[in-house]
Amino acid sequence: MSFENLYWGDIGAALAQTLAMVGGALLLTVLLGLPLGILLFLTGRQQLFQAPVAYGSLSFVLSIIRSVPFIILLIVLMPVTVIVTGTSLGIRGVIFPLVVGTAPFFARLVETALREVDRGIIEASLAMGASTTQTIFRAVLPEALPSLLAAITVTAIVLVDYTAMSGAIGGGGLGDLAIRYGYHRFQTEIMLVCVAIIIVFVQLIQASGNRLVTHFSRK
Repeated sequence: MSFENLYWGDIGAALAQTLAMVGGALLLTVLLGLPLGILLFLTGRQQLFQAPVAYGSLSFVLSIIRSVPFIILLIVLMPVTVIVTGTSLGIRGVIFPLVVGTAPFFARLVETALREVDRGIIEASLAMGASTTQTIFRAVLPEALPSLLAAITVTAIVLVDYTAMSGAIGGGGLGDLAIRYGYHRFQTEIMLVCVAIIIVFVQLIQASGNRLVTHFSRK
């Protein structure tokens, strides 16, 4: 096994694609999952807008999506992905199913993070005349920020895993490169390099997330 003839240009391009997929999907996941998580929190038991029917319905839908293995979700969503993005291949064709697959997961993490906030903080905010919106955005979310940052970190790592899986259907990125060259062409060295890069990438995400959580926890 030799590493001298590796396609470094292809590896660099695949890494750039993975970064683009993770970054784009993470941004959209947070934008979609955060409101869903807040809604779950507000409509939950003994919360400000307790609504068992609404909470149960939303919780049921999110649980169903979370229950579907991502590789199957990719295939099931192909017709919808083509309608939404115009293609089911490459970065553009993968970000949509990535967001669909991870937004429910992130929403649950947000709900859990908000539930951990001391009830006394909410009651004190309301007692001072703050509206529900002000209470959520000026009291609850700032208090839950370390937990939310941890949730974003975990979600980013899940997205790295999902982008690697998307390579099985031509999604691009390091996963696609590892499958096309490392598996189909039996070039084990390329697969090993791709795996090593993914491991380093995940470790960097985790380390950065830990530092942010520690920094904001001190405040």
